[in-house]
Amino acid sequence: QVQLGESGGGLVQPGESLRLSCAASGIIFAIPVMGWYRQAPGKERELVAIITSGGTTNYADFVKGRFTISRDNAKNTVYLQMNSLKPEDTAVYYCSGGPTVRSIRYWGQGTQVTVSS
Repeated sequence: QVQLGESGGGLVQPGESLRLSCAASGIIFAIPVMGWYRQAPGKERELVAIITSGGTTNYADFVKGRFTISRDNAKNTVYLQMNSLKPEDTAVYYCSGGPTVRSIRYWGQGTQVTVSS
C-alpha cells in the first residue's frame, strides 16, 4: 500500500521561505509523476507544481520564480522549496503521485502553510 508522508509546513512571515518534503513508501519503483497541490479556505484545490521521474517540471504561473520542485528518485521523495512567500500562499499543501498528472492516485494528508505578518 503506497503512502505519502508530508512535512515542512508552518507559520512564516511574508518574504520568508519553507521547504516541504514528501516521502513515498510501499512502492518499489519511482512514481512517474509527483507534485504538490494546495487548497486555501473557500478556494478550489489548485496545482502548484509537478515533476516527473525524468526530471521534467511544470509550475503554476503564480509560483514561477519563487518555488522549486525537485525529487530524489532513490528515496522516492519530492520537495517543494518555497521562497518569497506571500500571504496568498497560505493553504494546505498536499503531496500527490501517480502514473500521469491526469491520473493521480496517491495523496498525502496535507501540511498547513500559513504566511502572515
